[in-house]
Amino acid sequence: MQPTLFILAAGMGSRYGGLKQLDGLGPNGETIMDYSVFDALRAGFGKIVFVIRKDFEADFREKVLSKYADKIPCEVCFQAIDKVPEGYSFNPERVKPWGTNHAVLMGKDCIREPFAVINADDFYGKDSFRVLADYLRLPRLQHAQRERCGQSRCVHDRQERLVDRCYRANED
Repeated sequence: MQPTLFILAAGMGSRYGGLKQLDGLGPNGETIMDYSVFDALRAGFGKIVFVIRKDFEADFREKVLSKYADKIPCEVCFQAIDKVPEGYSFNPERVKPWGTNHAVLMGKDCIREPFAVINADDFYGKDSFRVLADYLRLPRLQHAQRERCGQSRCVHDRQERLVDRCYRANED
C-alpha cells in the first residue's frame, strides 16, 4: 500500500503577511509545497491530502491542485473553527485556526492508509520523504519492533520531526 502525504496548508500567515503556502519562490514560481510533492512522488507516496481553509479554496484549486491533477490523486479537506469533536465547545468569536492537532483531525475522513504529516511552508528534502515512505510501507508489526528497539530516531532533525509526527498520527 502506498502511503499518503497529508499537507497542512490552512495557515493564515499572519506574521508573514499573507498566504506563504501559495507564494512561489523557485525559478519557475514553484512553492515550497511543490518541492515537497515532487520529493514525495519520487519516494513512493500515492496520494496527497491537503487541509486548507474554505476562504481560499478557489485560489488553492487554481494555483496548487491544477498542477498535480495528472500526476497524483489529491483530496482537499477543510479546517474550520466550528469543527470540533463531539462534547467540545468553542468560542464563536474565535478567528484563528486551532492548530496542528485540529488540522490533522480534519483529515480523518480522507485518509485510510498509513500517512505522514508535513507543513506546507517547511522544506524537508528528498531524504526525509524516502525515510518516511520506506517506514510507512513496513508491515505494522515491524513498526512496533523498530520502536521497541529504539530505532525510531533518524539522524537528521527534520527527519526526526517527520517520523515522530508519523508515529503519533498512526497510533491506534
